[in-house]
Amino acid sequence: MRLPNGYGSVIHNKNKNRRNPYQVRITKGWTDDGKQIYSTLGFYKDKKTALEALAEYNSNPYDIETNKITFEDVYKKWSKEHFPKVSDSSIERYGNAYRKYCKSLYNMRFKDIRLTHLQGVIDNCGMAHPTRASIKTLFNVLFKFAMKNDIIDKDYSKYVDVGQREGKINRTPFSKEEIKKLFENVDKLDFIDTILIMIYTGLRVGELLDLKIKNIHLKERYMIGGFKTKAGTDRIIPINRKIEPFIKKYYEKNKDKEFLITNFKGNQMNYSNYRREKFDNIMEKLRMKHNPHDCRHTFAGLMDSAGGAGAGASANKLCIKRIMGHASQDITDDIYTHKTLEELIEAIDLI
Repeated sequence: MRLPNGYGSVIHNKNKNRRNPYQVRITKGWTDDGKQIYSTLGFYKDKKTALEALAEYNSNPYDIETNKITFEDVYKKWSKEHFPKVSDSSIERYGNAYRKYCKSLYNMRFKDIRLTHLQGVIDNCGMAHPTRASIKTLFNVLFKFAMKNDIIDKDYSKYVDVGQREGKINRTPFSKEEIKKLFENVDKLDFIDTILIMIYTGLRVGELLDLKIKNIHLKERYMIGGFKTKAGTDRIIPINRKIEPFIKKYYEKNKDKEFLITNFKGNQMNYSNYRREKFDNIMEKLRMKHNPHDCRHTFAGLMDSAGGAGAGASANKLCIKRIMGHASQDITDDIYTHKTLEELIEAIDLI
């Protein structure tokens, strides 16, 4: 049976060793001298199956090149477009989720990926809830990107189950005695001052490691940094007098580099290395039991205690929200935005 012009064709490959010898070709254009330019739809085990695939394509044509895109291709296309817009720590989180846990999906056509494949990655990763949530977040953004670019027509990522968070996370603030001990060991242990910087700024580890030299304003006593939430992104962080020497030390050391805190090569330090080689090592040497987020929890407690009573306490609570990057429902955005640097510095110096 002769197929209509422009319909496509089925070619039988004579190679006996080929498992799927029937090639389906689609005309994708013409050369200047009138010759057809073909694109391969696929290879099939028999002529009947090949003709059925060709008929299905003609009843609902699609972009053949898009149809071949793999999970790896989508990640590369998405990251090229998305990464210039986000922080280095966000890039690291997405990259870790992709490199460490998604290898089984790399070569799969994106259109063939189903919920069972995604859930399998989550169920077999062997990690706690935060990591499972990070993997799902990666799935969410990739499927959204694929939908936007007509690579797929259904988002399976929304159905992925990461389970419940394992128990309540205990936050234990540093005691006054422990803070004093940290100060006493500043000249004895490298990077111990970074812990004090977090305690007196409320910065998360990722936010500390993402601070850029160009955003450090020593003379005016403030920094610009932060991410994660709309209210927390690029916020003003006043510099407490107690940690001013530490900020200045890192600034002078790295003023010709991009980041305030760097590794031994002068590059930005990643979270895992900082946590394992610096923070946990210091905690072990000082016989303290804390995780990095306890620094932020300590800051909130110190600021709250320093507020006093009455109107002063209320004003201090607004400063806490502003410095920590918390959204506020009890004040308007206009008032919140115009909280002056002087007020923030005054509040931070209370601790």
